[in-house]
Amino acid sequence: MKDVSVVSCPSYDPDVCRRALIEVLEPAGGLDFVKEGMKVGVKANLVSFLKPEAGATTHPVLLAELTKLLKERGAEVVVGDSPGGLYTAAYVKNVYRVTGMYQVEQAGAELNMDFSQKEASFPEAAVARHFTYTGWLDGCDAVIDFCKLKSHGMMAMSAAAKNMFGAIPGTLKPEYHYKYPSAADFARMIVDLDEYFRPVLSIVDGVVGMDGNGPTMGNAKPMGVLLASRSPHAADLVCAQIIGLRREDVPTLEAAYERGLIQAGWKELDVAGDVEAFRVKDFNNIGTKNEVVFFGEMLLGEGNNAFKRAFGRVMQRALSSRPGPDKDECVGCEKCAQICPAKAITMRDKLPRIDRSKCIRCFCCQEFCPRGAMKVTRPPIARLLNR
Repeated sequence: MKDVSVVSCPSYDPDVCRRALIEVLEPAGGLDFVKEGMKVGVKANLVSFLKPEAGATTHPVLLAELTKLLKERGAEVVVGDSPGGLYTAAYVKNVYRVTGMYQVEQAGAELNMDFSQKEASFPEAAVARHFTYTGWLDGCDAVIDFCKLKSHGMMAMSAAAKNMFGAIPGTLKPEYHYKYPSAADFARMIVDLDEYFRPVLSIVDGVVGMDGNGPTMGNAKPMGVLLASRSPHAADLVCAQIIGLRREDVPTLEAAYERGLIQAGWKELDVAGDVEAFRVKDFNNIGTKNEVVFFGEMLLGEGNNAFKRAFGRVMQRALSSRPGPDKDECVGCEKCAQICPAKAITMRDKLPRIDRSKCIRCFCCQEFCPRGAMKVTRPPIARLLNR
């Protein structure tokens, strides 16, 4: 069995998707885990009210074709997610409608209608030892993580590992951003969720992904690739290479690496397929603090002392990317102020004002701005140093 499988999938034509799914799954062990009568939960990425062509959500044709393959093996299939916002039937049904999920129903899957919430105790976790999650996952004998490959303001990349954050009910997501404000701890929390739910298979929809102002308001990016792995972190290590990121650039990969869940680099994986053939050289990644050329050691030399640590914190804040409104695109809807977990945003003259002393750089405002007017910005000094 290969660590990761990578194949071409040039379009969302149903026949093309079916063939690509069969091809990508075979080196990763296929669907041999499926038994007659098993209930398989497919955790899609249905982040918001976005049509399939936007490149932000798992495409319904891929989900429909996977459903057919699972049904052919005698499985019951339920597809679900908890988007950002209310975790209620009315709200999520509307997300299902806009994202095209009723195609999945036509293929024989159920769309999740269990909106219960459960409490988890996970003593082995790095940070999330207690958390609230969506109860529908408990009713599944196995969970498949079917994600979308996208840029991400806080995590640099959204793919297999990040997709499991959808197990947290939508209205609670801002609380978790506030509870884990640093990118490192937020990533550790996500890896905790991956370890708790342990999806039996991770599939990445990179047929059309998203770059730029992701994960919701970026640009649809044709990439023509499908990936599969038994490990969300191994899949993500290859995804990072495809879009031009290093392991060190993606906090979830760093969190997985520090726990021994992945290798140091994608070349250490046993991969089926030519990864470099799918490399997207013009992928527009969002700058994160991990990309910044940190010059503390050049100025202060090696070693570890209190002054250097304090200097590092100051420089990290000065050089890190941050959200900021585009005044020409903002319509003053106040969504950013409403969703900000740190209450760092107030409205003045129908424009958002961000209190930088309160901002925790969770990028919730950027992710859920309905007009894409909240952008990831980089201080001029960071842009200059990173050339």
